[in-house]
Amino acid sequence: MKQIKINEKDNVCVMLEGDLKGHKIALTDIKAGENIIKYGYPIGHAVTDIKAGEHVHTHNIKTNLKGTLEYSYDPKRNPLKEAPKREFAGYIREDGSVGIRNEIWIVNTVGCVNITSGLIAKEANIRFGGEVDGIFNFVHPFGCSQLGDDQKMTQMVLKGLINHPNAAGVLVLGLGCENNNIPVFREVLGDVNEKRVKFLIAQEHDDELEAAMELIGELVKYAKTFKRVPCDMSKLVVGLKCGGSDGFSGLTANPLIGRFSDRLIAMGGSAVLTEVPEMFGAETILMSRCADREIFNKTVRLINDFKDYFTSHNQVVYENPSPGNKKGGITTLEDKSLGCVQKAGSADVVDVIGIGEHIKNRGLNLLTGPGNDIVAVTNLTAAGCHLILFSTGRGTPVGAPVPTVKISTNSDLYTKKPHWIDFNAGEIINGKELTDDLLEYVISVANGEKTNNERHGYREISIFKDGVTL
Repeated sequence: MKQIKINEKDNVCVMLEGDLKGHKIALTDIKAGENIIKYGYPIGHAVTDIKAGEHVHTHNIKTNLKGTLEYSYDPKRNPLKEAPKREFAGYIREDGSVGIRNEIWIVNTVGCVNITSGLIAKEANIRFGGEVDGIFNFVHPFGCSQLGDDQKMTQMVLKGLINHPNAAGVLVLGLGCENNNIPVFREVLGDVNEKRVKFLIAQEHDDELEAAMELIGELVKYAKTFKRVPCDMSKLVVGLKCGGSDGFSGLTANPLIGRFSDRLIAMGGSAVLTEVPEMFGAETILMSRCADREIFNKTVRLINDFKDYFTSHNQVVYENPSPGNKKGGITTLEDKSLGCVQKAGSADVVDVIGIGEHIKNRGLNLLTGPGNDIVAVTNLTAAGCHLILFSTGRGTPVGAPVPTVKISTNSDLYTKKPHWIDFNAGEIINGKELTDDLLEYVISVANGEKTNNERHGYREISIFKDGVTL
C-alpha cells in the first residue's frame, strides 16, 4: 500500500490508497501518553499503546489542547526574495483601489428587505445586466433587534462589503424602522463617493422597485466609465480558506496555496488567513513569523481572545474537527490546524485585522473570525479580498460575493464534482508541483474568467453573531 511520511520527525504516515486513504498509520510502536507526531509537530497523544502498522485515529489518540496560554516571542523570520513582476487586467477606482469585477451590489441594512432586494436584483439584471458584470444582492437576517457590539459587528461587515472594489456601484437598501437604519448606518460608513454608493429607504417610496431601478440605472452608468487596464500584482489581495478538509488537505492543496501565497507576496501582493480556531495547536508557527513584537502581541490576543470566546460559552477550545473531517482522516484539532496553516506559506505576518477591516499592510495578514465556511468567506470579502482560494477534500458548493476558487485536495473529487471544483491539486501526490499553474489560473480569474461559484450563482454571506436578540 502506498503511504507518505510528511516530516522526518513523524511517527505516523498517511495512507495514499485503500480503505484508510487519508488516514494515519503508526510507523513505530507508540506507548500510551506518548505524543503522535505529524508534520513534525505533536497532534495529540496516544491514549493506549499503539503497535507499528496500526490505524491511528479517534479511538486511540486525544488532543493536547487546553485554554489560553502564555507565549514568548521567538522570531524565525523568512524574508521572501522578490519575484518577477506580473500584471492582471483590473478596474482602477477613483480612490485608487483596484477591482477584478465591475459589478453592482445591493447591500441590505436589515433582513426585513431580503426578498425585496432579490426582486430588485432580478429586475435590474433584466434591464441593465448586460452592461456590467452582473447585479447581485446579499441577504442576511440581521440589522434589527441587535444591541451593542453585536450590531456593530453587522455594521462592520456590511461596511466592508460596501467598500469592496469589485463593486463599481452599491445600492444600500434599508427598510426605515430598523436599529441599523440608514441614517445610523451612514455614521458608521463615514464619507462615501455619492456617484458610487446610493441609498434607498423602502418605507419612504410608494414603489420601492421603480425607485431602486432609477438608482441602479445611475450606478450602471457610473460603472460603465471603468475599463480594464494593466495592474501590478502588488494590488491583488487573495483570501485563504479551507472547508470540508480531508487527510490530503495538508499534503496537496494547502501547501500549494501556501506556495502561491509566498509567490504573490514576493510580487508585492497580499494574502489573508482566517479561521482562528483552526490555528489552535499551530499558532506558534505563525507567531514565530510575526514581523515584530507588536504584531506578535496582536497574534497572541487573536488566539487567546478566540479561546476566551469558546470558554465564555462553556465550550472546550478543541471541539473540532467536524464529522466529515474525521471521516476523511483528520483526528484532532492540532492535526487539522497544522494542515490548515500551510495555506499561509512561509511569509512574515505583517498585521492582524478585525472583522470588517480592510487590510492596510501588504503581505500576509491574519483575520479574526471562526472557521465556519460561509462566515469565513464573508469576512474575507469584507476584508477586501478580490478572490478566495478555497481548498476542499470532501467538496462544497459554498461561494463568496467574490470569485471563490475551489481547489480539490484529491483527483477523485475533481472528477466527481466538476461543477464545484475549479482546480485540482490532487496530482501533487503523483509528483506534480502546480504552483505556476495555479498562479496562471488566478491571473486568468483576475482578468475576468468566471469561477464555478460565479457561473452557478453560489454567492452568499453570513454575519458572525455573538449577542442578544431583542
